[in-house]
Amino acid sequence: MPVKEFMQQSTWGEFTAIQFGILTFVPQPTSIDSRIFEYWWLVMETNDLDYLCDRVAALIAGANRVVVFTGAGVSTESGIPDFRSPGGIWSRFDPDDFTIDKFMRSSETRKLQWQMLREGGLLKDAEPNAAHYAIAELEKLGKLTCVITQNIDNLHQRAGNSADRVFELHGNMQWVRCMGCGNRFPMDDILRRLDREEVPDCPFCHGILKPDAVFFGEALPQETLNNAIHHSRNCDLFIVIGSTLVVYPAAYMPMYAVEAGAKLVIINLMPTPMDSRAVVVICSKAGEAMPKITEGVRKRLESRSG
Repeated sequence: MPVKEFMQQSTWGEFTAIQFGILTFVPQPTSIDSRIFEYWWLVMETNDLDYLCDRVAALIAGANRVVVFTGAGVSTESGIPDFRSPGGIWSRFDPDDFTIDKFMRSSETRKLQWQMLREGGLLKDAEPNAAHYAIAELEKLGKLTCVITQNIDNLHQRAGNSADRVFELHGNMQWVRCMGCGNRFPMDDILRRLDREEVPDCPFCHGILKPDAVFFGEALPQETLNNAIHHSRNCDLFIVIGSTLVVYPAAYMPMYAVEAGAKLVIINLMPTPMDSRAVVVICSKAGEAMPKITEGVRKRLESRSG
């Protein structure tokens, strides 16, 4: 097995970490008073997903406040396309059509979006997958404080997570909001009107109707954002699943957690800007890793109670 050695300065108190394999810190203290250490990292390539998932399960079982942060990579396994990958949303639609300014000023853009939703849009027939159910199971096991999600598909709630524990930073496509009077309507009710209307308007004030998801250039819902920041700063374990952490301000959440002293775990198929700050990084599909992790948590909790 190939081994690479390199030296890194760190203020972290962790002596063992896993990143795209197994990383073992060999500490060589240079200043005990300042608690700054130099580590030789022995990096060994491994494809042992079971071992990696077992390490995450141990972290969850030993944590008191676990926050899960999910991105598009969780929902792609439910058939919902992500944004940037080949065949993703940006390869089929103009990103400019998803800006709040263009949506509000262009009736043609609104017509295009409602047509897209009528034809099946992004969420048609989507069902929770194994990752969603595994995350919901963590809540049932008492090992999940909340889910902070960038997704707008409502699949965490459908999988069994309590609605008051799911903070949807980018909104929820199950609803439509009037930009005039602020009333909300079920998406299905508005979609039924598309048989006779190209661009539906508000039945109360005739204002512009918009899917209740956050468009580019639009502010995140403030209360939801405040709650997400609070939980990020007060957890002791923060788990990123299926996000490349490049969309802000959502991508600040793991930064808040790490800066407050939480351990960070990342499960994603692609590298992220926070990988070097994580104690565990698993390069895997969420639906492959999360059921193994949840089962590992269950076994540990059962062994304690037994």
